[in-house]
Amino acid sequence: MADWVIVVDDDETNLKMAGHILSRANMRVTAMTSGKALIDYIGEKEEVPDLILLDIKMPGMDGFETLTELRKTDKGKDIPVIFLTADEKEGTEVKGLSLGAMDFVKKPFVPEVLTIRVRHIIDLCHLQRDLSSEVEKKVKEIMG
Repeated sequence: MADWVIVVDDDETNLKMAGHILSRANMRVTAMTSGKALIDYIGEKEEVPDLILLDIKMPGMDGFETLTELRKTDKGKDIPVIFLTADEKEGTEVKGLSLGAMDFVKKPFVPEVLTIRVRHIIDLCHLQRDLSSEVEKKVKEIMG
């Protein structure tokens, strides 16, 4: 099944561009225009996305607040997040990484860079999950 990415950005153009780029890379994309919509959506769904691309500057809940709220939920605590931002301030990256973001993609984004970063993080998370599963199996075997 195709990897699933949720893109959250209040700018319609950015949503369309990211959706188009990631769809061309054979990913399933869901677009949302606010942090609140994301939190509500994650709470309603059974499955969780493979990754969330999250804009920082949005009306209402900004990206930092959205990530903080997402991490408080059972389903959202482990979903990898990449921040999308045009903000060049050093403190922005430090804050985002401290809150648990895995990476940043600068806007306007370069299609190849966006695709490669998203793919790398999804692959890394899948490998980590598979490794954890294998370790659990081995521990059970050893413990009898």
